[in-house]
Amino acid sequence: MQKNMIIGQSGGPTAVINSSLAGAVTRAFEYDEIGTVYGMVNGIDGFLNENLLNLNEIFEGMPYVLNRLKHTPAMFLGSCRYKLSGSDEEMKKIFSLLEKYSIGYFLYIGGNDSMDTVMQLSDYAKKINSDIKFVGIPKTIDNDLVGIDHSPGYGSAAKYIASCVREVAYDTTIYNIKSIHIIEAMGRDSGWIAGAAALAREGTALAPHLIYLPEVEFSVEQFLNDVKAGLEKYNSLIIVVSEGIRDSKGEYISAEGSIIDKFGHRRLSGVGAYLKSVIEEEIGCKVRALEPGVLQRSAGHIASLTDINEAFNLGTVAVDAAVNGETGVFSTIKRTCNSPYCVEYSTEDVHTIANSVKSVPREWINAEGNYVTEEFLDYVKPLVVGIPQVPYRNGLPDYIDVRHLNNSTQKYTE
Repeated sequence: MQKNMIIGQSGGPTAVINSSLAGAVTRAFEYDEIGTVYGMVNGIDGFLNENLLNLNEIFEGMPYVLNRLKHTPAMFLGSCRYKLSGSDEEMKKIFSLLEKYSIGYFLYIGGNDSMDTVMQLSDYAKKINSDIKFVGIPKTIDNDLVGIDHSPGYGSAAKYIASCVREVAYDTTIYNIKSIHIIEAMGRDSGWIAGAAALAREGTALAPHLIYLPEVEFSVEQFLNDVKAGLEKYNSLIIVVSEGIRDSKGEYISAEGSIIDKFGHRRLSGVGAYLKSVIEEEIGCKVRALEPGVLQRSAGHIASLTDINEAFNLGTVAVDAAVNGETGVFSTIKRTCNSPYCVEYSTEDVHTIANSVKSVPREWINAEGNYVTEEFLDYVKPLVVGIPQVPYRNGLPDYIDVRHLNNSTQKYTE
């Protein structure tokens, strides 16, 4: 019997999360078992308020529009930071709505907290003997998801940060003066993005000179010694730091007071600016702190083609899994070879990914704790390969219309 499918996006955006949506929608249209494909506007929060889009009306028979979606960063369906309480009242409301819209397949694209939503819903479905299939599609630029070789979104963020470092390095070498640039990379609990900056050091390029990851205890005293040693060799010193670096007590260097969000995450603010002030006080040379911020996750024009294609494929795998009867799983990637780079797609139990964090292996960081090893570079190099054919109009990327997210009363228009 034909059932409808619903799909949502949640958590922080990436340059390729819409590629997974495009893959899932494209595959769903190929199945006779799937009727209408609905999109949750603003994730599970929007679904609870019945804020839905009929994706058949927007995309079916429109390959060009789906291609634009595939190459559009951030989230076409919008996001939310909604954590399920797991209460009977909440679950009954969700499953009542699923029944109202004749949903047989529920797909959710997101990171750790989003996979927790898939886990809770699939567990509850088993408890009440519901035959709805719940499948997750992973994403996060942080690359800290377990159960998958690398997370969709990471390759593009890695490519962006390495490109920034290389271009800053060219800019700073024009002056014959001592200077330091500190580039702050995203990464609350892991240093995957910061470590990827090492890709910029290739051939005759020397930058970045120092990289600091959360996986290694950070000492301000040792940091200053590293900086002084670097300035003895180079006029221009480029340093990459992860926003999540911690001291010997486990405290974030950039922690802003003790503000905790509803997911238990500490609010971080300005590690680059803090280290800039430390260097100015202790060393006294010219220092700039650069914070690429959201550009690390939204720069679709410089996304990795490998990342885009893998994200798209994970969307198709998730739909296949749901239609084939799998539930409580997420689509995943297993690397089978580095050279040539090869991967396999499959599914894993969502319990292995929800609320867990994958760190950079300590052996992939040098003994001094201020750079990454060749093993790290061998891991990340294939993930940044490829230049996407992003649609352009009037000289700028021609991304898909998302005005429906800015005004809840405005319907989608193309």
